[in-house]
Amino acid sequence: MVDLERRTVVDVLDDRSVESAKAWLQERPAIEVVSRDRCGLYARAAREGAAQARQVADRFHLVQNLRAAIKEQMSLSGYAHVRPILSEDAIASSAAQHRRARLAHRQSRQETFEMLHALRQQGLTYSEIARRTGYERRSVANWLTSNTPRDRNRAALNPTSPLYFEAFLAECWKEGNRTGRHLFYDIKNRGYTGSRSNLERLLKTWRNAEKDRPDDISFEEHTPEPVRDPDTGHAISSVVAAALCIKPRGQLTDRQARKVDALKRGSAAFATMRSLAMRFNGILRSKNPEALDEWIDGAIDSELTAIMRFASVLRRDIDAVKNAIELPWSNGQAEGQINRLKTLKRAMYGRAGPELMRARMLPLNHRL
Repeated sequence: MVDLERRTVVDVLDDRSVESAKAWLQERPAIEVVSRDRCGLYARAAREGAAQARQVADRFHLVQNLRAAIKEQMSLSGYAHVRPILSEDAIASSAAQHRRARLAHRQSRQETFEMLHALRQQGLTYSEIARRTGYERRSVANWLTSNTPRDRNRAALNPTSPLYFEAFLAECWKEGNRTGRHLFYDIKNRGYTGSRSNLERLLKTWRNAEKDRPDDISFEEHTPEPVRDPDTGHAISSVVAAALCIKPRGQLTDRQARKVDALKRGSAAFATMRSLAMRFNGILRSKNPEALDEWIDGAIDSELTAIMRFASVLRRDIDAVKNAIELPWSNGQAEGQINRLKTLKRAMYGRAGPELMRARMLPLNHRL
């Protein structure tokens, strides 16, 4: 927790949960402004713990979120068409694909089991079987000491599985909240005890299901050739395109300007996003929050899926975003202190507890 006026750390919380931040804010009713990043946990903590305060979204993170949306849109194989939010049918289709994959996996394990036992019956040793099949000797021994293939039965759903929270995740997905990091902390706050990688695997299946186009719809257009760097002839990646898209013309080098011009000529989607990005940067610096509503309407009218989703998320957090345009506060100081905290913790080999971190982070006069 950073006092933005005094430019100093005032506390280090034990964790990043809603409850901890909410309780800390409730103990300080004089707080008037809360600057935060785009994480839904902090928005909720500020809303419930400091209802009297004005929330301010961080401008840097707003621009980075726009950049991520542009990168996503440029990665859609050249298609600039609207994709529907994942439907229940698509989720069901994805689940069916998983069942087919599990069945194929069991059949494959059965074939492996029979092959290894056949080699063993020929009198081959474990080491010889391992050399012939490419399996580790220990794996061969495990297979051959079992009378049946060791199938991995699916356990009953529990809070370690993201499917335990499937209804909540599907609702967030339909509302446009599709960032794995945000969804992870949202369900963790609801009792999820699994890993983020498990959640990301589920979200990946949903994204892949969305990419599948209906068989009964024909598209005459084909995937266009990627836009190429006019200087090198190499395809311009979505990462580079997104970085250039949000960069003002006056800050571009000559080579970067040629790339931008090539992208605008070769991609109508990029040209639209470039115009939207420049307008968005201008609004953030204009101190005129009223222009944001018109920008959001224009972004939604663009019919670019990732940009529409970004605009919808802005609209849900509209007050904090408008405060970011109007007020001078930002999360820059907090981000700098976080980097300092990480440096200190690494210097202590990650063994520092909350009390020690407070002692290292808080100013001396604060501890007296």
